[in-house]
Amino acid sequence: MIKRLNQELLDSIALKARSSSRLRQNYNFHNPAEKVQRFINVLQPGTYVRPHCHHRDPEVNGFEFFLVLQGELGMIIFDEQGQVIQCERVSADGPTQAVELAEGTYHTLIALAPNTAILELKEGPYHPSTDKKFLDGFPLEGTPAAQHLVDTWEARFN
Repeated sequence: MIKRLNQELLDSIALKARSSSRLRQNYNFHNPAEKVQRFINVLQPGTYVRPHCHHRDPEVNGFEFFLVLQGELGMIIFDEQGQVIQCERVSADGPTQAVELAEGTYHTLIALAPNTAILELKEGPYHPSTDKKFLDGFPLEGTPAAQHLVDTWEARFN
């Protein structure tokens, strides 16, 4: 069976992202138990991705790869105390189109354009209870404090 990534699929995911309370939507090409996770993540401006990192079992490579297919995102890298140590602009049309993060890298993503679509790749399998380690001191999704942070982070890239 062939699985296709085309504009029709991206538009469909973007529509779901726009109507989601989280302003983002994933589309998995993989099953959760598969060794290679490959999925599309569409983000809309205003979405809050709580700063987090990934730690995998010792036999699993903990990298995370992001390729921007359309739109533009800001990526903020944090140290373990929550201080910003690096900002990256990643764009389908810009000089940087993809970024790979090492295991244990705390990060967040900011949608800088509507319908920003990212192809993400990482080693699995996916375990929802252990997939992410959130960085202490950052608000939960859906709170006014989280929305204030999104506004602050967007300003870093404008």
